[in-house]
Amino acid sequence: MSSNHRRFSKILTIGTFDGVHIGHQKILKRIVNLSKEKKLIPSVLTFFPHPRMVLQKNHSIKLLNTIAERRVLLEKIGIELICVKTFTKEFANLSARAYVKDVLVNELNTKQVVIGYDHHFGKNRSANINDLRQFSEEFNFEIEEISAEDISEVTVSSTKIRNALNNGNVSLANTYLGYNYFLTGKVVSGQSIGRTIDFPTANIYIEEDYKLIPKDGVYVVKSEIDNIQYYGMMNIGSNPTIKNKPRSIEIHFFDFENDIYGKQIAIELLTRLRDEHKFETIEALQEQLKNDRKNALAYIKSPE
Repeated sequence: MSSNHRRFSKILTIGTFDGVHIGHQKILKRIVNLSKEKKLIPSVLTFFPHPRMVLQKNHSIKLLNTIAERRVLLEKIGIELICVKTFTKEFANLSARAYVKDVLVNELNTKQVVIGYDHHFGKNRSANINDLRQFSEEFNFEIEEISAEDISEVTVSSTKIRNALNNGNVSLANTYLGYNYFLTGKVVSGQSIGRTIDFPTANIYIEEDYKLIPKDGVYVVKSEIDNIQYYGMMNIGSNPTIKNKPRSIEIHFFDFENDIYGKQIAIELLTRLRDEHKFETIEALQEQLKNDRKNALAYIKSPE
């Protein structure tokens, strides 16, 4: 964070905000609205890596957003300052008072904190909102508590969304997110087999191994490329018909012939068409892909 930003007073909320889902958005929009009333900078203190990655042995949690994607989503809502704190065991061992004094007050110049009634912080997460109220009096900042009623109005969680995506239920995940789940990656060279059967594909490489990739199968997708929106269908899996290989992500865009190798693109998942199958022949696969395209175009024309 720049020293210029440090000078300005902040209204702040705190959390990992994985997914930036509709529950998160309610809190974040409250921050943005209050910031205008109180002439404070709407801010978020978030953490990376995810605390569970650091504190739980061999924990392989997959996240809904990369840290770059999280920034984009927060900024869209109107958050002006995003402080990403590197989460380490040393940071986790900070006492509650040191955390409030050093991070919230001295580093961030926080004048108001908007936080859930069940928020815990400090070493072993031993401090709660009552402790935060005491610190707010000592260090001269305000607290706005988000009540249990407000939080329970939105029965959604990052865990529910992860489960939906792992089960291939993209439509449910998108409802919980309030936007289409998306994957961000670089277009890389593949085996070019799709081109030989009239279904050329863009192979997507996602650098961040912690990003959650939904269940294998065929999906209807869209992407904005050079400011133009294109639709297509995407396969996640190992292409068992042609040759079993490491799991890959391949998109066939409709009515698209541009060279996009090396480009970084975001792929929005709209719905799931089917599981990945092994077909007896390439011709059978080709027929299935034609059927997939027909079903995808029908969905795009009239989404259910």
